[in-house]
Amino acid sequence: MSAKKAIQKIRIRIKSFDHKLLDEAVKKIVLIAKDSWAIVVGPIPLPTKIEKITVNRSTFVNKDAREQFEIRRHNRLLEILEPTSRTLELLQDINISSWVWVEIKV
Repeated sequence: MSAKKAIQKIRIRIKSFDHKLLDEAVKKIVLIAKDSWAIVVGPIPLPTKIEKITVNRSTFVNKDAREQFEIRRHNRLLEILEPTSRTLELLQDINISSWVWVEIKV
């Protein structure tokens, strides 16, 4: 029987409140991965989480007067198949906005 070679992969989850910053970060990561000859799957857009907050307009009168605010959390998923050591080095040195959160699982 032939032994199957386990495919190495890196799963990157990217989150942000601003979808433009998120897409810019994804483009940088994909460009770095393709420059190091790795196979990129994605970006896969995950559902946007919307959190709504309702507050009273005044402190103690006019209970019927309320305002609603919402926070949108955008998510993307990337998978890098067959990464090289150069891919990992370049991903660690990447310059991404401070409003974008990146989780890397090897």
